[in-house]
Amino acid sequence: MTSPNGSVLRPAASPGASSPGGASPGASSPAPAGEVPVDWRPSRHARRLLTLAAAALLAALLTRNPALAGVAGPPLLILAMARLTGSRPATLAVRAGLTSTRMYEGEPVAVDVSAADDVDDLRWVFAPGKGIEPGSAVAVNGAAARFAFTVPRWGKRAVGSVTLTLYDRWHLTEGRVTVGLPSVDCYPSPAVQRTEVVLSKLPNRLGEHRARVPGDGTEFNGIREFVPGDRQRAINWPASTRRGRLQVNTFAAERSQDVVLLVDATTDVGEPGTSALDLGLRGAAGAARAYLDGRDRVGVITYQWGGAYWLAPSLGRRQVYKIIDVLLAADTGYARGAVFSRLPRAALPPGALVVAFSPLLDGRFVEALRDMRERGFALIVVDVLNAEPPVRRRFADIAARRIWRMEQQAIRFSLRELGVPVVPWDGGTPLDLPLAPYTRRRFA
Repeated sequence: MTSPNGSVLRPAASPGASSPGGASPGASSPAPAGEVPVDWRPSRHARRLLTLAAAALLAALLTRNPALAGVAGPPLLILAMARLTGSRPATLAVRAGLTSTRMYEGEPVAVDVSAADDVDDLRWVFAPGKGIEPGSAVAVNGAAARFAFTVPRWGKRAVGSVTLTLYDRWHLTEGRVTVGLPSVDCYPSPAVQRTEVVLSKLPNRLGEHRARVPGDGTEFNGIREFVPGDRQRAINWPASTRRGRLQVNTFAAERSQDVVLLVDATTDVGEPGTSALDLGLRGAAGAARAYLDGRDRVGVITYQWGGAYWLAPSLGRRQVYKIIDVLLAADTGYARGAVFSRLPRAALPPGALVVAFSPLLDGRFVEALRDMRERGFALIVVDVLNAEPPVRRRFADIAARRIWRMEQQAIRFSLRELGVPVVPWDGGTPLDLPLAPYTRRRFA
């Protein structure tokens, strides 16, 4: 749901089966059985009997031999008896459930389907939807079946359908039931990030980062002389004995910071699965988990064809799923009237650390970065561009390729001149590696 001010608000995933699961699919979520109409038609065996009877009658007619007509009698008798005594229900109770409706890229998931207990002779066929890769292991047990599958790339995917074929007791008629499966949300696989970039000036809010001012933290900051009102347990007796006056230990305050993740979804270049947008979403998902684990307030802004969509910074594990839901709705494209520089205060609080994931191909996004830097925000750009124009031998193509490279170098140089670090990331290594120079010391 998009609010009038441009924010994207989505319900967080509840913990448990609906959140991204483990390495192997577990039990499916319970789902009520629904009555599905059965489409009955002659089976392959019935069609063979009918063909035999028709051939015998035709041969008797052509040869004028009545004895050949007797060959058609048994097949026709079997077809008539099966039609009179066969049990063909008009509807069938079918239950379908997924082990998880939310998963990460490549995570195994399974769909469990079952039919009414009084039906024994069944055949199941799983037809995967677009972007769904069926697994090799399929467990079928009479009236129940389990089909494993994976989603190799993030996005909202329709799982597909399951076709159930049942037969009567004579195997002369077959009924088909097609059950549509619900869609699933495949989250981008979060990048690995264990360290954090910490600002040199932190807001006066309780957290886990050591601040430069004294406070009630746990890290030792120094020793000073005792003043009335200090706690007795803070007295450093060895230092007091040496100096002849009471000395107390001081500790550094522990603060938190606001972190805003910027994802450039205006352009997507590269092979699907390793494109710039794929890397940007995976990097933002990994950064969101890392900073939220450090008890920072984290928000997200996605720049895409419709403009800027944002989620205000907040705390907690639920914020991870809210952020990933916003990232999941990212789309690429170019909109002539999209404005990126006008953002509400709640989306970009003053003093926030801004981490941008972008291939730096859209000039509007680059101008938005310059505007944020001029407004005093601490900004780091993670360059996710991992593709170049195709190599061709024509002189015009070679010149265009060189001009493109020079333009990209000029964009990155201009950002560095403004004090904006631009670090390249290939998507295969942890984010700690390119961000190492800024995680070992205070930033900005």
